[in-house]
Amino acid sequence: MSRLVVLLVLVSVVLFAGSAIVGTAPLSLAESLSALLGQGDAAARVIVWEIRLPRAAAAFGVGAALGLAGAALQGLLQNPLAEPGVLGVSAFAALGAVIAIFFGLAGLSGWVVPLAAILGAGLATLVLVAATLRGANSVTLLLIGIGLSSFAGALISLAMNLAPNPYSLSDLVNWMMGSVANRSWADILLAAPAWAAGAALVVLAGPGLRALSLGEETAASLGADVRRTRLLVIAGTAILAGASVATAGAIGFVGIVAPHLVRPFVRHDPQRLLVPSALLAGTLLMSADILVRVLPFQQELKLGVAAALIGGPVFIWIAARLGRASA
Repeated sequence: MSRLVVLLVLVSVVLFAGSAIVGTAPLSLAESLSALLGQGDAAARVIVWEIRLPRAAAAFGVGAALGLAGAALQGLLQNPLAEPGVLGVSAFAALGAVIAIFFGLAGLSGWVVPLAAILGAGLATLVLVAATLRGANSVTLLLIGIGLSSFAGALISLAMNLAPNPYSLSDLVNWMMGSVANRSWADILLAAPAWAAGAALVVLAGPGLRALSLGEETAASLGADVRRTRLLVIAGTAILAGASVATAGAIGFVGIVAPHLVRPFVRHDPQRLLVPSALLAGTLLMSADILVRVLPFQQELKLGVAAALIGGPVFIWIAARLGRASA
């Protein structure tokens, strides 16, 4: 696993540096590199350091958080199709943030929207865990996730329908499509503590997730605290998904694709899956953000739309493979 982690770190660093070169501003390669090194024209330095690099950092942070949350949920629920978007966690996080924005609470403090998103994600995660405790299987959990997403989507649509003015409606629609454009270092600093806290909780749950892969009874006989592991994953994934939605809006599928790609390289160990999944998901989302910058569209494609266009077919392929394997 160490080689895989090192490789993913190197790729992410290269992409992060490459993101300083890619953009709509007419900067040459030499100008971008000079600005990246803190030299050259002042305007170029502002474009690179205050626009492009914060955007890349936001994309990587959101992707890493969603990838880590997806890997943790898959280990907890023993379901390779689990991830915050598919199971409705991201939708409820978005609902929490929309409620805060709709009622004007976002202006009270920069922490209001992230906290509202985290609370929404936590509520959905609690529903899923409660269903798991009652013996729900993978199909039932997916159906519950669809129901949660539909319910949250209906309430979000209601908020958009009742938006007090066209400007508020435009803000809600753009935010729901998912994007890291125009993000600043202040946005990253606001989300970073939540990402760090969520990641710490999930990593602490790693040994418990490894034991749970043997079954709850076996895990308990080995001395694993199943209830503690469940609570750590619930809290960690809620914080990770909530902060990510508050930063970039609705971004789907990256949390399921990354763990699925990494799993064969870690021998299907839920604990060893966590860190590589986070790194790969961050790298994938950063790559997608670079792609949407260079696509020849009159208006830039939203990152959430691009992630869904790529991740949706991959999700169908994963589900089909699992169906054939269980047949």
